[in-house]
Amino acid sequence: MKTRIRAAILGLGRSGRDIHGACLRQDTPHYVIAAVVDPLPERRERAAREYGCDTYADHAPLLQRTDLDLIINAAPSKFHVPYTLEFLKAGFNVLCDKPFAFQVKDADKMLAASQQSGKLLAVFQQSRFAPGFQQMRKVIHSGVLGGIIQISICSSRFSRRYDWQTLTEEMGGNLLNSGPHLIDQALQFFGTDIMPKVTCVMRNAVSCGDADDHTLIILQGEGRPIIEIELSSCSAYPRPMYVVYGARGGLQGSMQELQWKYYDVEKAPKQTLVREPLKDENGEPAYCNEALDWMEESWTAPQSGHTLLADGAGQFYAMLYKTLAEGAPLEITPRQVRQQIAVIEECLRQNPHIFRRKSKRAKH
Repeated sequence: MKTRIRAAILGLGRSGRDIHGACLRQDTPHYVIAAVVDPLPERRERAAREYGCDTYADHAPLLQRTDLDLIINAAPSKFHVPYTLEFLKAGFNVLCDKPFAFQVKDADKMLAASQQSGKLLAVFQQSRFAPGFQQMRKVIHSGVLGGIIQISICSSRFSRRYDWQTLTEEMGGNLLNSGPHLIDQALQFFGTDIMPKVTCVMRNAVSCGDADDHTLIILQGEGRPIIEIELSSCSAYPRPMYVVYGARGGLQGSMQELQWKYYDVEKAPKQTLVREPLKDENGEPAYCNEALDWMEESWTAPQSGHTLLADGAGQFYAMLYKTLAEGAPLEITPRQVRQQIAVIEECLRQNPHIFRRKSKRAKH
């Protein structure tokens, strides 16, 4: 069994340094950052000091190295597909950051390249390991809320963003930035065995670029809960991240705190259908009224000392280490993420006023 995984990080921006780099620096028993790639000299100089690694302005020299166990593709979004394909075909294991792609055909190209090379392809969907999401799954799967009618997953705030993530030519916008995390979580509740019916409305309202800054997605399917996904930079009054409607109760909360309540079917008043007009004790018209004995519970995320190893990113890398070093199967596979890309592609198809240059960008 290999003691430490030698990794190279492509891109030292917000994700490359603040998530991947920071996480691997904390997990020194399992990983070592052997090389980084970034076109900005100040980022390379900082990486040399912080990681003690080799640095490159371009990714091409890495293709000649034989001492790397993992390439982490945290380059800007438009480079996720071409760089991942290049390194898979050169015989490297690759972890690709989100968005994995924005077209299914590109996801299929990467899956085929992984199969042909015999190398691992993983997608950084770390939010599936987030403690708050895991706790919500436990509550829903316990059955205390009854049959699930609707699940709303929301990322909302008011933010007049003005960076590259506001440009469609850079694969920016809320759908491709935050969307992969929320859609991945949503599909764990909807199910990954069928493609949902997708309804999507996208707007560009407050950001400087032309990409979406308000997106609403509805996923539907026979016998499945209705899933509502909101990705908004236009909300002065942010909604709870999670809201669940169940036949016997409900849940609301965030990644850090959840609360839920439900009633005991055995203790609830028995109901029968009344077809004639309802009357109160004075014979006056009345409304349906009953008193339920609600049971309420809550959950708060454990204090982790603000270490990334305790959150979804740390758990993702622990899972990935078991795959690379011990041969365990991936818990989050790129084939699972392929369904997410199909949802994203349908959202883009329904909103040509936002992604009107989609076909042109797909050539790069």
